[in-house]
Amino acid sequence: MSRDHTQSAEAAADGTEPAVVSAEPAVVSAEPAVGSAESAVGSSEAPFLELLARGASADAYEQPVLLARAEGRPTEHVTALEQAKLLALRVRSEMEGRRRREAELSALFETAHDLAGLRDLDAVLRAIVQRARSLLGTDVAYLSLNDAGRGDTYMRVTEGSVAARFQQLRLGMGEGLGGLVAQTARPYVTDDYFKDERFQHTLTIDVGVRDEGLVAILGVPLMIGPQVIGVLFAADRRARVFEREQIALLGSFAALAAAAIDTANWLAETRSALDRLGRANEIIRDRSGVIERASEVHDRLAELVLRGGGVHDVAAAVSEVLDGTVEFAEVGAAPAAALETSRADGHAVRRGHDWVAAVAAGGELLGALVLHGHPGLDPVDQRTLERAAMVTSLLLLARRSASEAEQRVRGELLDDLLDARDRDPRLLRERAARLHADLDGAHVVLAARLEAPAADADQEAAARRRLWSAASHLATTRRGLAAARDGGTVLLLPLRPGDTATDLARRTAKHLGSAVHEEVTVGSSAPVDRLVQQLATRPGAVAAAYAEGQRCLEALRLLGRAGDGAAAEDFGFLGLLLAGDRDISGFVDRTVGQVVAYDERRGTDLLRTLDAYFACGMSPARTKDDLHVHVNTVAQRLERVGRLLGDDWQSPARALEIQLALRLHRLASAGPH
Repeated sequence: MSRDHTQSAEAAADGTEPAVVSAEPAVVSAEPAVGSAESAVGSSEAPFLELLARGASADAYEQPVLLARAEGRPTEHVTALEQAKLLALRVRSEMEGRRRREAELSALFETAHDLAGLRDLDAVLRAIVQRARSLLGTDVAYLSLNDAGRGDTYMRVTEGSVAARFQQLRLGMGEGLGGLVAQTARPYVTDDYFKDERFQHTLTIDVGVRDEGLVAILGVPLMIGPQVIGVLFAADRRARVFEREQIALLGSFAALAAAAIDTANWLAETRSALDRLGRANEIIRDRSGVIERASEVHDRLAELVLRGGGVHDVAAAVSEVLDGTVEFAEVGAAPAAALETSRADGHAVRRGHDWVAAVAAGGELLGALVLHGHPGLDPVDQRTLERAAMVTSLLLLARRSASEAEQRVRGELLDDLLDARDRDPRLLRERAARLHADLDGAHVVLAARLEAPAADADQEAAARRRLWSAASHLATTRRGLAAARDGGTVLLLPLRPGDTATDLARRTAKHLGSAVHEEVTVGSSAPVDRLVQQLATRPGAVAAAYAEGQRCLEALRLLGRAGDGAAAEDFGFLGLLLAGDRDISGFVDRTVGQVVAYDERRGTDLLRTLDAYFACGMSPARTKDDLHVHVNTVAQRLERVGRLLGDDWQSPARALEIQLALRLHRLASAGPH
């Protein structure tokens, strides 16, 4: 495009040369007329040569003629000066034209060079608009592009513009001077925009042009093939006539701008295609890697099943393949909502940054595989986690078949402990060791029972089997014992350090309820320390603890707390009635132990003040008379009691327990030491 315009510019330059040459005969033909005035003519050319040499303005060429007339020079001399002036002006015009064409060609070459090394389309378009404005000497130059998506055209680049509204102008197709250029695909020029009726005026465009103060506007089309993609404009804030050469020059810049846009579009499409190919290659590589990982998981899981691997072996294998941490979680330890959703849908469920896959069999939840810290899980990797959960459930079912015999043995051992059939500590330890149980630590006996009524005897039997199965599984994982008894299930579980019978009862009720999908109520005995040694002296220790757990279970049901778990210590002084060993000292310590300890440390009479306070009908005035102290002293002591026992110590329920504890403490203190 630039080569064509270069050739046209050179042709235009060649077209002017005959005008220069044709002037020479006029000079030569004048010589015979002048005759002997040849020296005068030669001297008349000298000042004009000097003016040409220093690039003087056109007005300066009148000075030598005016000076000669003022000095009264001969007519021949003045005539020679007039002819030399005309010739010099023609030479000056030709030189200016050549300089202008050189500048235009240089600008076109520079723009073509920018286009050849196109890196930033906006930078190239800005350079085109800047050079067009500079060479045409206009106040403003700007370039608009068509938006096919919105069906209008918008300002892409402006140079010399000062009005923000004009710079953000969007024009409807066919509106304004630019619309006329776009419709006809031909340049259009107007000397006075607001007086020109050849194109459609709109309020939006007229307001923008008026804000910018434009009057004369020249627009040439930007074309890619036969399609007009935009318009390049040059505009002045005064009336002006644009010459044919200026229109051609702006057309050349428009052609370069269109070529730049076309090149940028091709480059963008090429980059987009390369990006798509790159992403496709990445997807292929990822899919290939995923397939390899899936195959590896399949082989490893099959190997684990064949060599009798366990649940944690499956979790470790999947952790390596998925490059994350996979753990097997018990039903009670896994997120309940995610676990239930996964069981219902049969798919792994995302929970925060983790994934949960339910391990279930026959409608029974056995646990879950939890993948930690891997929120962006690939669908194939998700399927891998689900397959691992399925393998885990198969392993658990296979082990259940093998462990049912062991569970029966565990049940038999617990039955023997409950019925006191075996009192030999050595034999009990050996039987427990074969079941990986330790009977020397602290244990609690838990009585568990289903709460939902069964429709018939078969459903009730099936529900009891599920409860016994879940309890046996829990006992196995907790190194305890479980047996079916009295229409429910009894468990003997070790008590971990820092744990309480109440905590264990509640966790067991929740775990069993989640496993069988029904409410399970659990009553717990008080902890039984050194179980084996106690059996040697108290054969009925386990049976008594079981009876205590049953009483707690019945108390929960009577209190409307079905589906919960509790121990005797949760029922206050009622726990004395539920507890098998009537733990009076424990009840007193839990109720007023802090007051007793405070008196022992400080030598105070808070306990006696508290006893007198209740004896006097909770009246501070009568209490101070009974103690023979000031009423402020009674108030201060009662305030201290409140800090030790809590703000609700005077509520009816708490007050009743505190009075009972005070009496029991008084009775115990009056006994023999």
